[in-house]
Amino acid sequence: MTKEQLTNKDFLEFNIKELDLLIAFGRVSNGILKSGRMTKAEVLEHLRKLVENPMPYATEQRGEFNNLANQILDLRHKGQFIKQVTQEATLKEGAVQYPIFGRELIDDFALKQMDTAMRLPITVAGALMPDAHVGYGLPIGGVLATDINTIIPYAVGVDIACRMCLSVFDLPKTILVNEDKKLKGLLNEHTFFGVARETETKHDSSLFDRKDWEETHTLRKLKNLAYRQLGTSGSGNHFAEFGVLEVKEYDDVLKIPAGEYVALLTHSGSRGFGSQIANKYSQIAMQKTRLPEGAKHLAWLDMNTEEGQEYWISMNLAGDYASANHHEIHNKIAKALNLHPISIVENHHNFAWKEKLIDGREVMVHRKGATPAGENILGIIPGSMTAPGFVVKGKADTTSLSSASHGAGRTLSRRKAIRELDRKAVKQHMKESGVQVMGAGLDEAPMVYKNIHEVMSAQQDLVVTLAAFYPKLVRMADADEPPED
Repeated sequence: MTKEQLTNKDFLEFNIKELDLLIAFGRVSNGILKSGRMTKAEVLEHLRKLVENPMPYATEQRGEFNNLANQILDLRHKGQFIKQVTQEATLKEGAVQYPIFGRELIDDFALKQMDTAMRLPITVAGALMPDAHVGYGLPIGGVLATDINTIIPYAVGVDIACRMCLSVFDLPKTILVNEDKKLKGLLNEHTFFGVARETETKHDSSLFDRKDWEETHTLRKLKNLAYRQLGTSGSGNHFAEFGVLEVKEYDDVLKIPAGEYVALLTHSGSRGFGSQIANKYSQIAMQKTRLPEGAKHLAWLDMNTEEGQEYWISMNLAGDYASANHHEIHNKIAKALNLHPISIVENHHNFAWKEKLIDGREVMVHRKGATPAGENILGIIPGSMTAPGFVVKGKADTTSLSSASHGAGRTLSRRKAIRELDRKAVKQHMKESGVQVMGAGLDEAPMVYKNIHEVMSAQQDLVVTLAAFYPKLVRMADADEPPED
């Protein structure tokens, strides 16, 4: 009796154009059929699942299709044999209930966006911070917990792992006035703003020795761009500024004696590298998960798929890269000052973390423009150029998913600010506030932001305030630079 065999005609549905892969399909399939371990129908069903998602087969130890799955993954890393599988997803009738901190500070458009996010079939919990305003998909200031095996690129954000970093120096605050030219010179020399800005000299590029850069075709392609932009800050609301840090009393977590210090505060993210990662995997998510028009930017990736794993690896690398960007700036300026900071505080937002709810359920927590505020976790919440920012520690409030705001939050869009604000009035306000600004346009004027004191008041249950930072010398991108925050 003749054994069943599979021919190339049986593989037509898989649209295989790579000859080596086609040969491998036939060899593996007919080997299984010859052994009698599966029927022809069973083999074809496994092949369909394999083409849709090779990851489970690739991770099996001594699995029947292990080698074939790895061959497919290798081709996809090279940008070949990419099969799109689309699922139609519908929203829940009612939204999962969520707390809103500082409701009176938040516009209805941001609330509508959050309500939509809370209707996703994968949503478990959420919270809205007092700095919230409209974003793509999830509002800025939105916190969203989804099923542990899902991740939403646009709920992380375009500027992946955007970050705050504060270096505290044991210097008298008088130098901010008496030696302002020197300090402004350091900002101009060691900070680089603008969409395409790059740097030639590096303080520490050891991040690029990591094997993570070889994990995917996209990471390999973007590695050189990331290296060239190491130590840059982009545009939009990103900044580098010297100011006064006021510590009222000693705290066991912050560990800085009470007093006034000179500090360097920076805000930026993962630059062009993170932006391209976000755009690529957001597009893949929207192709694979079809949502209604008003919710399409909330499309997710399955963490058990190749694309989900690639995004997870890339997002985490972008987080380390964003931190390295800040350290480049801070280390260069500390060296120029011939000082070591007595303390460094940093945290990032625009990220997703695997965490547990109070009931023990594992979830994926997306914080888009929201600061992690776990028990005694330090964070920085900036105000504006003429309003203080604050160093805080988290209270691990479960209703907020251990989160807090990432800043004051905008009240005016960029277009509205440019159209409505008076440049002379803004300049006069800066002068009266004793703040010197290098760069920045009307779209980053202090008037476009909410009252930081009202924002902080709305989240007293979420964080403890440990210190206040008052900006004095501010460096930002030039006014004509397109925003990339």
